[in-house]
Amino acid sequence: MEDTPGTVDDVRALAGRIRENVQQAIVGKDEAINLALVALFCRGHILIEDVPGIGKTTLGKALAASLGCSFKRIQFTPDLMPSDVLGVNYFNQKSSEFEFRPGPIFSQVILADEINRATPRTQSALLEAMQETQATIEGVTMPLQEPFLVIATQNPVELEGTFPLPEAQLDRFMVRVLLGYPTPHEEGEIYLRFERNAALPDLEAVAGPEDVRRAQAIPPTVRIDSPVRSYIVDIINRTRSNPGISLGASPRAGLALYKTAQAWAAVDGRDFVIPDDVKRLAPSVLPHRMILSSTARLRGSAPEQIIDEILAEAPVPIER
Repeated sequence: MEDTPGTVDDVRALAGRIRENVQQAIVGKDEAINLALVALFCRGHILIEDVPGIGKTTLGKALAASLGCSFKRIQFTPDLMPSDVLGVNYFNQKSSEFEFRPGPIFSQVILADEINRATPRTQSALLEAMQETQATIEGVTMPLQEPFLVIATQNPVELEGTFPLPEAQLDRFMVRVLLGYPTPHEEGEIYLRFERNAALPDLEAVAGPEDVRRAQAIPPTVRIDSPVRSYIVDIINRTRSNPGISLGASPRAGLALYKTAQAWAAVDGRDFVIPDDVKRLAPSVLPHRMILSSTARLRGSAPEQIIDEILAEAPVPIER
């Protein structure tokens, strides 16, 4: 018997279960969790960036535990080699043959912790996997399991001993999630939750690989009317003509904004996209894909600030 096709209501229900489960480990942060779910349902990847102690790794581990998929954590360090990520062929003396020992990349959910501490050569080992869902080792290309999700964390404050991610790799991340400090009320809840036990709770999986794959089939069916599509095109083109940006958003960035808007609508239980979906997602989808001009950097501008200015200037289509 064939599976019945899912609906946006199924996506909304699945997102609700995962969100509630993750919040057993993370207090609040609905917006960050929703962004992570949007990337998951778009078959994209997630970059979690913020200062130490905010809960970046905790969010990544909690999300992975909730999905019921195979999971590996890679602690990126300067001495990590590409073979430590991809795997290696070794000589088995018992069988007198070479055998392949798969690396952690052959799991469905990868937590790449402190990814900017590894060398560019090791960072690049993830590029093919993130873009093509495959890995090539010594000339042999092997498919990866689906769903495949990379959750990377990095600390933007400590620069010593780090290697900034190149633009090509940043562009592979569907969304960049900034957690931010908790509110005073949320911080009090954190203290109460962990006053007797510093360990994170053991989370049970509330979904499985088939649930995720079924949910990933729904966002492409969400309708985007012509005025909203033109609104996305306008925003992308404004990044290319803005004097504060030397390298604007690429067509891939525009497509990422298009797809995430569809997924956000599905998580909200709608089968159509509204302009507010686009405005909400642009600050998480576009800034890490752009390069500021030297003048903007000297003024102390941030990509997020320029995106906010573009969103304020771009005419919003009127909903009928």
